[in-house]
Amino acid sequence: MNVASFFPENIKAALKNIPPGEWIPELPEDCIRLHCGYPAPALVPDKELKAAVASLLEEERDLPLHYIGSPNILKLKEQIKKRLEERGISVSEEELLITSGACQAIDLIARIILDEESIVAVESPTYMEALEIFQNYTKHLISIPVDKHGLQTDVLEEILAERKRNGLAQPRFLYTIPTFQNPTGTTMTAERRQHLLELADSYNFLIVEDDAYGELSFYKNLPTLKAMDKMSRVLHIGSFSKIVAPGMRIGWIAGAREIIHASAWFKKDLNHPFAQATMAVYLANTDFEAKLLTLRDTYRGKCAVLLSALEQYLPESASWYVPEGGYFVWMKISGVDTSKMLAAALAEGVSYIPGKYFFMNQADGTEFLRLSFSYEDEKEIAEGIRRLGRVVEAGL
Repeated sequence: MNVASFFPENIKAALKNIPPGEWIPELPEDCIRLHCGYPAPALVPDKELKAAVASLLEEERDLPLHYIGSPNILKLKEQIKKRLEERGISVSEEELLITSGACQAIDLIARIILDEESIVAVESPTYMEALEIFQNYTKHLISIPVDKHGLQTDVLEEILAERKRNGLAQPRFLYTIPTFQNPTGTTMTAERRQHLLELADSYNFLIVEDDAYGELSFYKNLPTLKAMDKMSRVLHIGSFSKIVAPGMRIGWIAGAREIIHASAWFKKDLNHPFAQATMAVYLANTDFEAKLLTLRDTYRGKCAVLLSALEQYLPESASWYVPEGGYFVWMKISGVDTSKMLAAALAEGVSYIPGKYFFMNQADGTEFLRLSFSYEDEKEIAEGIRRLGRVVEAGL
């Protein structure tokens, strides 16, 4: 029996895309993991979460383990609303949906807004898992370049104007990571943020703002796109994955109530009620502003070590952006195919992600790679860059 014959055509087409997670390298033992976009192990609050679980079960016994779950789930929604308000985002209960991480949020938005003929605009480069999700719904993606100041909104405007002149459909939405972008670490300027909002209004598209790293600033915070949004065009995606623990799988969408209603309709009861209740208890017992200060100080220090090591060990053919927050440094090595170089790097005991995985047209990313300073400790970061420099020098 040909089981695959039961798949509809849209699923058959989606299964021809690059498999999810193909970008994750197979690691040798004792490899220094500069590919990992994970929180530093020492900053994951395992003891505090264990205490939250114990407190929750002691107080409520079996209740958090049922389908409907604990009343703490409602508290979590209020806690998220309060955090958003502190960042200038005011939403009602009907304008906020808790999701199973940011990826479910992206997938829900794609599911309710896109069909096979829809156009999506994305940054180039951008988060590879978002690309994977969008390609499950449509093949019509437009890439907008990113430079050291974030999304090039002037290029976006040229593309939109040309499409209008030629009678072509405009994007349903633009997906952006405006603050400490993945993979480049860049931050969109205030001027470009305002320009983007004006373009969304002029050309009638939505903006999906992925703010996974937005609270991890080393220096100062820019207002989110959602905080600047006067026309309800921005769908703001947040997550506790980078600032608490990714395994908790808790994210959210803040946006127009019609979008939230439709997203909730298709999400149904695909919640993690126990994890949500645990998070609510953890947040209630945590000075979160103090925690954020610790996160920012730690990642600022790690980033400084990585940048210093790049200056020391990489040749002049290498260049990179200097991030002001987040997890990542984006590097270009002129004349080097970073996908082919990866095997040599792994043999030396250091990993990274080749740049091609962050582009719709993978040929655009052959000379790039993404480094993460979040996961390893400072000593390992410096040693990893030393090893990487040796690999680059040997290949030139």
